[in-house]
Amino acid sequence: MTTFVALGDSITVGMGDPEPDGGGWRGWATLLAASLPQPVMHNLATLGALAADVERLQLPAATILKPDLASVVVGINDTLRGNFDPRRTGPAVARTVAGLRAAGAQVLTMRLPDPGQMFGLPRSLARPLARRVRAVNEELDEVALRYGTLHLDAARDPAIYERHYWSVDRLHPNERGHRFIACQFHALLAATGYPVGPGPDPEPSTAPPSRLAEIRWMATKGTMWLARRSRDLVPTLLALAIREWLTADDDLAAPDLIPVSEAPST
Repeated sequence: MTTFVALGDSITVGMGDPEPDGGGWRGWATLLAASLPQPVMHNLATLGALAADVERLQLPAATILKPDLASVVVGINDTLRGNFDPRRTGPAVARTVAGLRAAGAQVLTMRLPDPGQMFGLPRSLARPLARRVRAVNEELDEVALRYGTLHLDAARDPAIYERHYWSVDRLHPNERGHRFIACQFHALLAATGYPVGPGPDPEPSTAPPSRLAEIRWMATKGTMWLARRSRDLVPTLLALAIREWLTADDDLAAPDLIPVSEAPST
């Protein structure tokens, strides 16, 4: 029996990959669990979770379950907040991974793709967001090295930015994208000798949504998401873009540390 506990945000919840019966979300973690010997799956991920939420709420529940395998995929929501600070995100992930390792679990982590590329933002807005993601990924790399996690690089793989892997909101993988992530984690486990069965099927089991369905989603739920972000992320990115234009600063090395009021979760 293999107890697998998945921690994180909406990507691990499975958003973008509906259950075949329409009863909820499936996602990469469920697909990966099916390849484990006698799997017992617990998905503790929640929509809109920040790294601090995972540490504070999900980690205690996870350690009680005594997992053999755990995943911690979080950080995108942190970068989409006006009060972003990688010096909070990184240590929160580190404490979460440390707690899981202390509980005896092998831990899966992931470098995050750049939302600016997925959204197709103008370069002036994409650059500040790219800096944020890079700052978080540097923290995640340090955590992976310190605690010996199996670390999937979803930032530098060109395939991850192909449009057919992403749902209409361009923030969550679709079924093909979730299957891609599950297959990549399965390959990491197999390469280290972790006991796994046959890998997940990379091909979707259901037809992708029609263009009409995508438009309907964007006109309802998508616009609500954009409205929330327009009160928080968009003004911050605009301010950063204006600052860069005024200073002609093309340096992408320094992270953006702009504390403002807390924002609503996605």
